[in-house]
Amino acid sequence: MALQRGRSWTPVLSLTLLLLLCTGTARASIGDRLPDFKQCLELCKAENCGRDGPRTPIPLLHRLLLWNCASECDYTCQHIVTAHRVAAGQPIVQFHGKWPFHRFLGMQEPFSVLFSLGNLWAHWDGLSKIRAYIPSSYSLRPFYVALAFVGMSSWVFSSVFHTRDFRLTEELDYFAAGASVLYGLYYTPVRVFRLDLPTPRRRSVLRAWSLLCATLYVMHVAYLKGVRWDYTYNMAANVTAGIIQNVLWCWFSVHRYRKSRRVWTIWPGIVVAWVMFAMSMELFDFPPWAGCIDAHSLWHFLTIGPTVLWYNFLVKDANDDIAGGERLKA
Repeated sequence: MALQRGRSWTPVLSLTLLLLLCTGTARASIGDRLPDFKQCLELCKAENCGRDGPRTPIPLLHRLLLWNCASECDYTCQHIVTAHRVAAGQPIVQFHGKWPFHRFLGMQEPFSVLFSLGNLWAHWDGLSKIRAYIPSSYSLRPFYVALAFVGMSSWVFSSVFHTRDFRLTEELDYFAAGASVLYGLYYTPVRVFRLDLPTPRRRSVLRAWSLLCATLYVMHVAYLKGVRWDYTYNMAANVTAGIIQNVLWCWFSVHRYRKSRRVWTIWPGIVVAWVMFAMSMELFDFPPWAGCIDAHSLWHFLTIGPTVLWYNFLVKDANDDIAGGERLKA
């Protein structure tokens, strides 16, 4: 039995290792080092970017999103070089660690923005369900409300980052995503082991757990911001936190299903499998279809469904818990 359980987690651990290996080279690209690109960029800046401002007017919306003459030249040359490479039968390459996307309304990665907003909606919809269908007296309700707000914040910053990639927007995206993952790790034991129940021992454990998670997040941000901006470390930290909560929810699913034989109790396990499949999109990185949709945007798209299912589970689980308490009182 122990061997079977170990084998069941082999795909998860293998996927984690592959993600970490891929992350180490995610920022590498050869496009911006190509002589053709460098020559195009120099020529474009020399002809268009004078001291008195760009000779070619930049649309207002682009200026509002902080596109300037240099970044306009960079974008234009990326697509000129890419078009020449495609015509010559050469592979499409990345520039500055990203594929050459066709922007829309000034957004660098429009479909990643769109699907990030889809996830934002899923959390907002989940918050509405929590407020509508879980009584305010239920002790886990504040944890679920906080989950929705943390989730919405992370996807807002994801949308901003994919709209315009700057160092600041990248940091905000990473810090918000880290907060979302760590909060998932935080509230999972609270639900699984019912640390919310008002007993002295559980309250002490909850306080200690809350302090530990808050400290870990502060240290995580402090390391990335103050010591080293390390993509591999950031991915390792998030994947580790994700695996721990996924293991707990899978165990919870199996335990509840064996006890109740109700199909909805396996929803957490379905969500875990769904999210792991969505993460696998990062392993199959490919040039964007029609210059618009790549593996990363598909990852964002595939996380919308499990988020909706997850909030449905939280509502169902809460009401079942409340009904069970009422049955015991009766």
